[in-house]
Amino acid sequence: MTGLTRTLRRAFAGTMLALALAIAAPGATTPAHAQAPAPSAPAQASEQMLFNYLQGDVRGRITIPDQRAATLIQPEGREFQHFWRTTLKWIGAIAVGGMLVVLVLFYAMRGKIRIDGGPSGRTIERFNGFERFVHWLTATTFIVLGITGLNISFGRELLLPLMGPEAFTTWSQWGKLAHNFLAFPFTLGILLMLVIWIRDNIPGATDVRWFAEGGGLIGHGHPPARRFNAGQKIIFWSVVLGGGAIAVTGFILMFPFQFVTTMSGMQLATQLHGVIALVMIAIILAHIYIGSLGMEGAFDAMGSGQVDLNWAKEHHSLWVEEVMAGSRDARAPTGARGAGAD
Repeated sequence: MTGLTRTLRRAFAGTMLALALAIAAPGATTPAHAQAPAPSAPAQASEQMLFNYLQGDVRGRITIPDQRAATLIQPEGREFQHFWRTTLKWIGAIAVGGMLVVLVLFYAMRGKIRIDGGPSGRTIERFNGFERFVHWLTATTFIVLGITGLNISFGRELLLPLMGPEAFTTWSQWGKLAHNFLAFPFTLGILLMLVIWIRDNIPGATDVRWFAEGGGLIGHGHPPARRFNAGQKIIFWSVVLGGGAIAVTGFILMFPFQFVTTMSGMQLATQLHGVIALVMIAIILAHIYIGSLGMEGAFDAMGSGQVDLNWAKEHHSLWVEEVMAGSRDARAPTGARGAGAD
């Protein structure tokens, strides 16, 4: 009985061993290459390799007619973004902020420039109704264009935190519409100014003397000047040439790839538009200061069109002589008295 038990145990053990070998057999027949460790992931491209790869445009394949849409990566775009986000903001801060600082300091030191002899009570026509219309057409549209343009460049950093996303979005949408549509009357104003005032803004010898004597801004003398002095001629040509450049680049941006067909050309137009506009804003700030807070009697020229005769003699003596010689006498308003009258 004991021998039979041993035999059964040995048979059972052998069966189990055979079964175990049968189960393990498929793994033993697996090809050697299948048991090799998995290859490591390909080495990451080096930063230099990636940089070299991106030196040229990365383009895909498209089926639409506009082949510009195939450009996936445009390396010049990084330079443009840096200019728009950093360089242009520095230019704006220096030009506009610097001009404001200069004007504040100038007013603190010089104060308001008064009429030396005091108002005479007699007036002379400086600008007629049509000339004033052209001035205010150009001025008001430029102010709106300047404000909305500054919003495009600086609004996200300056206004968005104050107004909140919803209000800033609404303001920016209306600002964009105003910026686009007011470009047309602004351009018209520039052209009309060129036509009606170009003959009075040709530089001459009197302009050299005007600068040499400080233009009446430094000291208390008033150098002779014709209808427009040298400073006003600088404003005129800045508005005509600068405003013209803003209009041209603005229309290029308003109608993309219609007048300029390359991406680099569009980027250059955007950069020129921004820089010239900021410089123009700085110049016009000085013009507004002199025409309002900075000089007594100056605003009347574009307000009523009539300026005090003493003011005209001090700042535009040669022009007054020409007007008087042409028998365009100054008129005295009702109840006005001449200078020195009792």
